[in-house]
Amino acid sequence: MRDVQNSTGQGGRNLNGRTRREPSFDSGRPAGRESGDIRVRPEDRPVSALKAGAKPNPVKTVAERATRKSPARSKGQGRSRSRKEGGKRRSLIGRLFVWSLTICVWGMIGLAGLVGYYFTKLPPIDQLAVPKRAPNVAILASDGSLIANRGETGGRTVSLSELPAYAPKAFVAIEDRRFYSHFGIDPIGLGRALAITVWRRGHGGMQGGSTLTQQLAKNLFLTQERTVSRKMQEAILAVWLERNYTKNQILELYLNRVYFGAGAYGIEAAAQRYFSKPARSLSLAEAAMLAGVVQAPGRLAPNRNPDAAEKRADIVLADMRDQGFITEGMEKVALAHPAQAIENVGGGAANYAADYVMDVLDEKIGALEGDITVSTTLDSRLQALAEHVLGEELDAKGGKLDVGEGALVALGPDGAVKALVGGRDYAKSQFNRATSARRQPGSSFKPFTYLTAIENGLTPDTVREDGPINIKGWKPENYTHEYFGPVTLKQAFAMSLNTVAVRLAAEFGPKAVTSTAARLGIQSPLQATPSIALGTSEVTPLELVTAYATFANGGIGVDPHVIASVKTANGRLLYRQGVESHGRVIDQTAHAMMIDMMRETLLTGTARKAEIPNWDAAGKTGTTQDYRDAWFVGYTATLVTGVWLGNDDDSPMKKVTGSGLPAEIWNRFMRAALAGSTPVALPASGWEHAPGSLDPSAPPVPSAPIASAPSSLPGSGNAQANLVPAPMVVNAGGEAGQARAGLLPDGGLRPPASIPNVGSGHAPTPQPRPKSFLEAIFGH
Repeated sequence: MRDVQNSTGQGGRNLNGRTRREPSFDSGRPAGRESGDIRVRPEDRPVSALKAGAKPNPVKTVAERATRKSPARSKGQGRSRSRKEGGKRRSLIGRLFVWSLTICVWGMIGLAGLVGYYFTKLPPIDQLAVPKRAPNVAILASDGSLIANRGETGGRTVSLSELPAYAPKAFVAIEDRRFYSHFGIDPIGLGRALAITVWRRGHGGMQGGSTLTQQLAKNLFLTQERTVSRKMQEAILAVWLERNYTKNQILELYLNRVYFGAGAYGIEAAAQRYFSKPARSLSLAEAAMLAGVVQAPGRLAPNRNPDAAEKRADIVLADMRDQGFITEGMEKVALAHPAQAIENVGGGAANYAADYVMDVLDEKIGALEGDITVSTTLDSRLQALAEHVLGEELDAKGGKLDVGEGALVALGPDGAVKALVGGRDYAKSQFNRATSARRQPGSSFKPFTYLTAIENGLTPDTVREDGPINIKGWKPENYTHEYFGPVTLKQAFAMSLNTVAVRLAAEFGPKAVTSTAARLGIQSPLQATPSIALGTSEVTPLELVTAYATFANGGIGVDPHVIASVKTANGRLLYRQGVESHGRVIDQTAHAMMIDMMRETLLTGTARKAEIPNWDAAGKTGTTQDYRDAWFVGYTATLVTGVWLGNDDDSPMKKVTGSGLPAEIWNRFMRAALAGSTPVALPASGWEHAPGSLDPSAPPVPSAPIASAPSSLPGSGNAQANLVPAPMVVNAGGEAGQARAGLLPDGGLRPPASIPNVGSGHAPTPQPRPKSFLEAIFGH
């Protein structure tokens, strides 16, 4: 189309013959029009388009025209709207997918970063190793039965092959049923734990959901706190364990490290602690109960809460059946015979003996590198008997006599510890009174005083004065406050006359008495004062009984020993107790004289309650001032036993003497211990007294008070007290005078010799015993 514009600015006709006007862009624009305004004015539109008398429509903007609806576009409007709504839905799903994918990607990145962060908090992975399990010490009696376990774990390490097949399966069933299929982490279990944690947020930290591998990782490397950081490290370490160990190795490690309560770590310790049996002997019901305990050892321990432990065991059995580990019949049998925990296991008096074993073990082998087995000299029957007799007697009579504690020690003549009870109740007090409590022995110390006198030339027939004595203001008296005048040493010993013992100690010197006691085995420091004759220096029951063992074995010095051998878990020998002695420490003839006097104590003296029918026995009672300590130590040729009674606070008892309750306990224990054994005579060569001025068979008669002897010469105030000892006559094979057997020409002791009646299996023929003075009178 071609446009023509004349000089007047008026338009012409177009090809259709219509008249139109062309827009004008010259400078002659009407006032009020802004520069650059190119909108079409009404007068610029075709004239034919305006109807007569009609006003032109106002000019519309582009935006206003765009909003006008065209009839042509309204056709098919429904289909366009459907397409738009479908597109919106598809775009919403797409956006959700994109956002979900984005969140997952960033979540994975965040998780990787978190794992990396906690990974850096762990030791270098190439240096990571399963820490060694704390060594366990299994203490066995002489018959191989277990006395106790010592160590942090409470039991030895066991292998899966040692356990019944259902035992490890019980733990898998209740703790980690997907154990053999996961890679250390169970996503299902972990997801459940996280969901419960979120649901219960703010009420106790992370919810459990760990696999057995994770639990092992926690026990091996981490603390017990329940936090997100610990769970992350636990998961990392669980994956490391799975990559470096087989499933069975992990399960074995778990069973030997998991805590079962009551100080028991590992299934062996738990089996011993709760059922007093090794893990290899666990029944199905017992294995199920132990598997249930690990969830909450404090709440489910069968010795504390047997009902809860049994209910939990029932759940374990049901899970085992559901997973095919046991049959329905096995489950029914186990439910019909539920496990029963043994009460007070680990609290018995045998633990005093076990503690003593641990005290001396370090001296034998030093630091422990692994599990060991200690075979001891302890006799399981005698140990149980000692615990029963001492406990029962104290329960029955301790209250009315104000006796709070006691101790009993039994040794073989060679010093081997057969039984040791260090207190009334180990669960209440672990202080070992048998080995650690130093108490005054009272008159039970007098054998050392009399032996000193005999070794210096006196005999049981030697006469000394029983009367008042004053040593620098110290005036000891007899228990009965009576005096018998001239008496033989044998009579004085049997009646436990204090004044005679004090005279002997003053006559030969307190240092000589303490030296004799130390030679026989007393290791506690002794005060060399005149009162040493009456046992005022403190000793332990173990060392006093050890010293008496010298009398029982024929005069050979021994040390107490309780360890027979020590072996590693694989059987390698670390230590074996050899046959050791200090040789002869008592001359044979002096020993025979001591046996004669100490035997009389049970026959006619203060310990008549302790006499054992058909057995040749000897001993001595002991009672300290104000009845604070009461003792009886006695022996046969095969067993030496000492009993001490008293109170830890040193308070007095109600007139308890060595001839009373201690002698009764000793007699009851020894009768049961020797039951069924062939009586054996004490190893002593016989001797006969020569006729003297004083008949040893005559009973002592209380005399009038005698004037106190000068302190410098105790006993010199009476002519009878200074009678020359009757010459000693020794039976065939013996020696007399200063050339007594066992002494060298220079006065020293002979070299070590074998201990009579120990391990030979041949008992000597009992020697005829001379009649006592009471037997001579009354015809017994």
